[in-house]
Amino acid sequence: MFYKLQLLLLLFIPMLSLAQNSKQERKKQNAGNYQVQTAYIADSHQLTLEAALELTNRARAAAKSLKKEVSIAILDASGQVIMMSRGNGVGPHNTEAARRKAYTSLSIKTPTLLLARNAKANADTQNLAHLPELLLLGGGCPIWYNGQVIGGIGVAGGGGPENDDAIAKAAAIQAAAILIH
Repeated sequence: MFYKLQLLLLLFIPMLSLAQNSKQERKKQNAGNYQVQTAYIADSHQLTLEAALELTNRARAAAKSLKKEVSIAILDASGQVIMMSRGNGVGPHNTEAARRKAYTSLSIKTPTLLLARNAKANADTQNLAHLPELLLLGGGCPIWYNGQVIGGIGVAGGGGPENDDAIAKAAAIQAAAILIH
C-alpha cells in the first residue's frame, strides 16, 4: 500500500509542475494582452458625491459672502449631473442655466466667462452660442485634477456673470488638488 502511494505521488508531482508552468504561461500571455489592451483604456478620475457636496458648500459660502442666493450644478466629466442645488428664492431658470454653464465649461475646458468674451470678439466663434447645450454666460468653470478635466461647476443667479464666475472659482478644494480655473 505504501509503495502504491509513493508511486501515485511520483506520478502526481510532475503533473503539478506542468500545471504551474501552464499558469505561468497564461500569466505571461495575459500580461502581453494587458499591455496591448491598455492602449484602449484611459486612466480617469471621478468626482465623488462627497466632493460635489464640498464644492457646492464652498460655492454657497462664497455666494453668501456676496449676500446672494444661487443655483449650483456639479457635473462629472461625461456631463452627467452629480449635484443640483437651488438657493432660496432663486428663479427656476437659474437651475437649468447653472447646469448648462457647467456643461459648457467642461466640454470646452474653458470658463464660460472667458469663452463668452472670446466668442463675441471673434466672428469665427460667435456661432458657439447657437449650439443647443452650450450657454455662453459667466459662471461655468471646468474642474481640474492632475491636469485633467474631471467635471464642471455652474453657478447662476449671483447678480451677473462676474459674480457667478467668482463664486464658481471659490469652490476649489486646494487641499485635495481639485482646481477650478
